Amino acid sequence: MEKNLNLNLKVWRQKNANDKGKFEEYKVNNISTDMSFLEMFDVLNDRLVTEDKEPIAFDHDCREGICGSCSMFINGQPHGPKQGVTTCQLHMRSFNDGDTIVVEPWRATAFPVIKDLVVDRSAFDRIISAGGFISINTGNAQDANAIPIPKDDADEAFAAAACIGCGACVAACKNASAMLFVSAKVSQFALLPQGQPERYQRVSEMVAQMDLEGFGACTNTGACSAECPKGISLTHIARMNRDFLVAGMSTNEK
Repeated sequence: MEKNLNLNLKVWRQKNANDKGKFEEYKVNNISTDMSFLEMFDVLNDRLVTEDKEPIAFDHDCREGICGSCSMFINGQPHGPKQGVTTCQLHMRSFNDGDTIVVEPWRATAFPVIKDLVVDRSAFDRIISAGGFISINTGNAQDANAIPIPKDDADEAFAAAACIGCGACVAACKNASAMLFVSAKVSQFALLPQGQPERYQRVSEMVAQMDLEGFGACTNTGACSAECPKGISLTHIARMNRDFLVAGMSTNEK
């Protein structure tokens, strides 16, 4: 049954990466429990605009849990209190009337704040550009069953490819590590025949770019997987570490 909530918001406001930034408080009333978290922000921003105030900047696109752009901390958790959902899929029924909700951007050196809740996640794009692709010229697309692939491998590759690059893994990690993201992008090719020719070159170049971007080392606590809205498994990190070790041994032999 639909209800209306009156809420207190503490939202991080920051003009740019060089600005110190601070929390500002807002009250929002008559918020339907059927609204998504971003729709609640839309209501608040409409009000701020009518009051000739600067609306809160936040990133969004698909609003269907696909693009990963709606990244923000909500009460200390990436994407909020519900597991397996992005911020745009989080509904206001997850909160109670009179709640105080604290909202802030991802906190990582590699994700500098652009404005308010928007961070620059282009570091992920550069990691993908470093090796997250297959460069073999295969000509026309082959029939789906032309290359036999064990179902378990196909399923695991598909699960790795489900990563949407939202950055929740980085935000959840106390070292701001990107290992879960990078390992998922490594695994989605490492498990398939099409990815084998460049398998070890790929992992070397992507890990090198990850380090260059300033992400931290893996903490092995599993916070990244626990907070991932797509449930990406830690087993991908283990696979990436093995491939990286093999790649290093191959280089030394040369």
